[in-house]
Amino acid sequence: MAIIGNLISRSLRIRKQFTFKLGTPRQYQLQVLRRLLEKAKDTDFGRHYKFEEILDSASYIAKYKERVPVHNYNKMHGEWWYRCLEGEANVSWPEKIKYFALSSGTSESASKHIPVTRDMLRTVKKVGVKQLYSMANFNIPPRSFEKGILMLGGTTSLYEKGDYYEGDMSGIQAKNIPKWFRRFYKPGGKISKKPNWEQRIKLIVRKAPQWDVGTVCGVPAWVQIVLEEIIKYHGVKHIHEIWPNLAIYIHGGVSFEPYRDSFQKVLGKPITFIETYMASEGSFGFQARPGVRGIKLVLNAGIFFEFIPFNEDNFDAEGEVKPNPKSYMIHEVVEDVEYAVMLSTCAGAWRYLIGDVVKFTSVKEHEIVITGRTKQFLSLCGEHMSVDNMNKAIDNVQKKLGITVKEFTVAGFPYENLFAHRWYIGMDNTNVDAERIRTIIDQTLCEINDDYAVERTAALKNVFVEVLPNDVFIDYLRCKGKEGAMNKFPRVMKGDKLKDWEKFLEGKVVATGK
Repeated sequence: MAIIGNLISRSLRIRKQFTFKLGTPRQYQLQVLRRLLEKAKDTDFGRHYKFEEILDSASYIAKYKERVPVHNYNKMHGEWWYRCLEGEANVSWPEKIKYFALSSGTSESASKHIPVTRDMLRTVKKVGVKQLYSMANFNIPPRSFEKGILMLGGTTSLYEKGDYYEGDMSGIQAKNIPKWFRRFYKPGGKISKKPNWEQRIKLIVRKAPQWDVGTVCGVPAWVQIVLEEIIKYHGVKHIHEIWPNLAIYIHGGVSFEPYRDSFQKVLGKPITFIETYMASEGSFGFQARPGVRGIKLVLNAGIFFEFIPFNEDNFDAEGEVKPNPKSYMIHEVVEDVEYAVMLSTCAGAWRYLIGDVVKFTSVKEHEIVITGRTKQFLSLCGEHMSVDNMNKAIDNVQKKLGITVKEFTVAGFPYENLFAHRWYIGMDNTNVDAERIRTIIDQTLCEINDDYAVERTAALKNVFVEVLPNDVFIDYLRCKGKEGAMNKFPRVMKGDKLKDWEKFLEGKVVATGK
């Protein structure tokens, strides 16, 4: 096995020494869109929007933007994808859809069904191979490539629904992984098929010493919970006493910064952290350079990107896109501007708003950071507070007070004829000074967000902090049927979700008498 690890490591280093002829970002994306249009031109969607005429146009990019409207999930599903669920073929992609990925449901719909095509599965594998090649840029021990890979995703059990299967995207991928990879895959097929998250975790915790894990993949909050449970159950000081060869943590889904300091406490030695950008709609990129905060978008793998400036010209106060928004291609974007991501994909999504808001940290390297969600931001009175702002505030709280914040969410509400924010902070130890937390959050936001600072002297009258046991956040996800590795707690609560959260908290108070 040591020979295998050294061979893989050496082959990656050798490949890095070769210079490959590369196209420009614009050329890659033009090629991707043309191939998507050509393949889908005879689908019902393609005929409806006259893809054939778009392809014949000298300025087919402009014609495509002019003719095909922007879609969110509700529009795409309500007009097209519902027919795929009814068994129709050739709707928005030239095949009958065999798999549907169920999203975590943090926005728009509680139960999104995202088509997963054969072409999309090939694209996900292609991006995975590109990420493997990029590992040559990191100082990773050769032996890590021969160790187990613990993937803490959703259940791999897929539910048969007549002509199709539905389940977590991670489950669909697991069903289609190459046979050679199965020897590395942990926790293995038997445990991964367990539909109950708690049952899977118990089995992983008990069997952990039987595996030699070199890489862990998953959403930070749930990975941390699993590692802490393993440490506690086996009575060790840190996870490296169980897995001495653990060297890589591949994470995504939410910002890792609020978890970074607390994550270090479960480790016995430094490891390499690598961020990825994946969703039910596909695999979009990965961190390709060590020490650089930025995810490199993959531009030649079946996904055409457009970027809509996330401002009042293009989005309303609720984060809904306005008609005919201005969008930009990859070669037209600029750094440090917030954009909503829009995709056209080989799974039959067309000008589809995924809900993420990003900033380009490097236009040259087409690297981005995810700053929030179109519907998870607060701007009651013009404070324009993004999830990225919130993460930085929480990170500052942890560093200044030496505490660990495991979860949080923020709500805005009318207050004394003006407005206020309320932060709900989740911790294992709630014996902290909430007023000090409030002060640090408020000061940090004033320093990093000029709009927030202005509104704190005007319409944003107050900021409140409520410290809760972290179990409250987990219990809320559990009662909503969203406990598990693919689910994230929303960073912003609005509308009916806020009312539901407040009702849940009231029930907790009644139950405990506190």
